[in-house]
Amino acid sequence: MLRKVLLHKSGCPQLKRCFSVSNNLLEKHNCKVLVVGGGTGGCTVAAKLTKWMKKDEVIVLEPADKHYYQPLFTLCGGGIKTVQDSYKSMQSVLPPKAKWIKKAAGKFDPDSNTVTTVDGDIITYDVLVVATGLQLRYEKIPGLVDALEKFNNVGSIYLPQYAEKTFKVLQGFKDGDAIFTYPQSPVKCPGAPQKICYISEDVLKSMGKRGGAKITYNTSLPVIFGVKRYADALWEVVKKRDIKVNLQTSLVEVKPDKNEAVFENLETKERFTSGYSMLHAVPPMSPPDVVTSCKQLVNEAGFVDVNKDNLQHVKYPNVFAIGDCSSSPNSKTTAAVAAQAPVVHAHIKAFLTNDKSSLAYNGYASCPLVTGYRKCILAEFDYDLTPQETFPIAQNRELWSMYVMKKDFMPVLYWNLMLKGNWNGPQIVRKMLRLGF
Repeated sequence: MLRKVLLHKSGCPQLKRCFSVSNNLLEKHNCKVLVVGGGTGGCTVAAKLTKWMKKDEVIVLEPADKHYYQPLFTLCGGGIKTVQDSYKSMQSVLPPKAKWIKKAAGKFDPDSNTVTTVDGDIITYDVLVVATGLQLRYEKIPGLVDALEKFNNVGSIYLPQYAEKTFKVLQGFKDGDAIFTYPQSPVKCPGAPQKICYISEDVLKSMGKRGGAKITYNTSLPVIFGVKRYADALWEVVKKRDIKVNLQTSLVEVKPDKNEAVFENLETKERFTSGYSMLHAVPPMSPPDVVTSCKQLVNEAGFVDVNKDNLQHVKYPNVFAIGDCSSSPNSKTTAAVAAQAPVVHAHIKAFLTNDKSSLAYNGYASCPLVTGYRKCILAEFDYDLTPQETFPIAQNRELWSMYVMKKDFMPVLYWNLMLKGNWNGPQIVRKMLRLGF
C-alpha cells in the first residue's frame, strides 16, 4: 500500500525518465563485417579484412580483456610454461582498424542481419562471422566443479587457473592411481587430453615418483587417435611407458570427498568406479548457448551449419563461421583455423564485391602430440584423415625438433604472424621443403 502511495505522489514522469534513460543508453552500430568472438579465428579474419577495408568497417564483438594462446595450457600443466606466457591483452592483438565492442553477444537474428548484445545494443551487419569457439561444460559432470575448486588432487588444462593447478597436483602426487580422461563430446585440441597424460608421466619420472604411479588414460573415443599412422605410433608410446588405455570409457561423475571417479563403458553401458590419487578431467564442450539457441544458424548438434569447403552458411550466404563453433568436420585445432582463415576471407571479399572465389578448405589440421619433455609427434592430416606432413621426414616418431617447434617457434608464429593475418598454414613451406611435390 505504501509503495502505491509513493508511486502516486511521485507521478509517472519520474518513471518515464527512468525508462527513457535506459533506452538512451542503448546503442546502435552498423558495419560491413561483424566478427563475433575475439579468439584465434576472430582475430585472424579481422586482421585479414582490415588490410583492405576502411577503419571501423569491421566490428569485433568480444567481452574478454585477455587473449590466450590456448595450446600452451598443456605445457603449463606440465610445468614447461607458465600461464603468464600464454596471454596478451585483447587490445594489443585486435587489428587497430577494427572497432572493438567489449561486450558479449546476447542474440543472433540472421533474418534481420543483426546481433544484439547482452545489454541490448543492436549491431547491424552486411556480413557476419561467427567465431565464438566452444564453451567448457565442467558442470555437466556431477562433482567435477567441486573437485577442481576444493580438492588438491584434481586438475584440468582447459582453463588457465586449472592448468597451473595441474602442475601443483603433479608436484603433490605421492603414489597410487593417476587417471586422465577424454569426454563424450567434440573437444578443442583433441590431442591435449593425452598430451598431458604423457607429459605427466615424464614429470613423475623426473621427480622419482613414477614407480609408485599407475597411469590410466580413459577415452570416450573408439581409437587412441583418429589417424592410423599416428595412432600406431602412440600405441607404441603407451606400451613402452606402461600407460593403460581404456577406449570408449567416459567420465560421468566425480566423488572428490572419496577420491573416486565413476566411468561408463559406452559399448556395454555398464558403469564402474575407480579410486584415484590424481585425476585430470577434460570437460564436455559445446558451442555457446547464444549460438545454439539460434536454430536458424545451427545444425542438430548446435554447431554453425556451414559448407565444409568454404565455411559459408548453408542458408544465409552472408554468414560464415570459423574455428571450433563451425560444423566443418575437421579436428578443432589452432592450425585448422590458420588454414580456414584465407578461405573465409576470400569468400567474404567475394561476397562484398559481387565476385566469386574458388578457394577451398581441405580440412587441414595439425596436432603436435607432445609425449614428454623434449619429445613430440607432429600429426598433420586433412578431412579424409590422410597425412599432410610438412617436413620431408617421417613425422610419426617422437622428435626433439618437433618439440622445440611446438614449445618455442609456434607461439612466436602465432603472435607475430597469424593474429596479424600473415600466416595461412604451412602449405608454402611444405612445397618448398618437398621441392614442389
